[in-house]
Amino acid sequence: MRAGRIRKTRKNEKGQSLVEFALVVPLLLLLVVGIFEFGRAWMTKNIVTGAAREAVRIYAVDQAGGANLARTRANEVLNAGMIFVPPQNIEFTPAGFNQPVSVKITTNFQILTGLIPGLDNLEISSTTTMRREY
Repeated sequence: MRAGRIRKTRKNEKGQSLVEFALVVPLLLLLVVGIFEFGRAWMTKNIVTGAAREAVRIYAVDQAGGANLARTRANEVLNAGMIFVPPQNIEFTPAGFNQPVSVKITTNFQILTGLIPGLDNLEISSTTTMRREY
């Protein structure tokens, strides 16, 4: 008697797993894609910060000709990370002796998936400051 009830119940729930799977998969995929995009954005932020750090080291030592060298070094670091930054997006702030100089690098981060309308392009920037040595 009891075995008959179990078989009848299972027969009625035949498509339940498929419906549950169809409801959960979009959320799971959204989570995985979100983690992927966040990781790319974090990596881009770290590369831009490293480029600003390298550029300000050179600029703090030599402000006269250092801006061109610093811009070149920043572009080398950015290109190694496959990030393109236009020259006008690398800004230098000069200062006097023993005062802080700074370099600001700004880039546009493009989201690959485009799942959220209007959120396809984010601005990532990093500013690094260092005391001028002489």
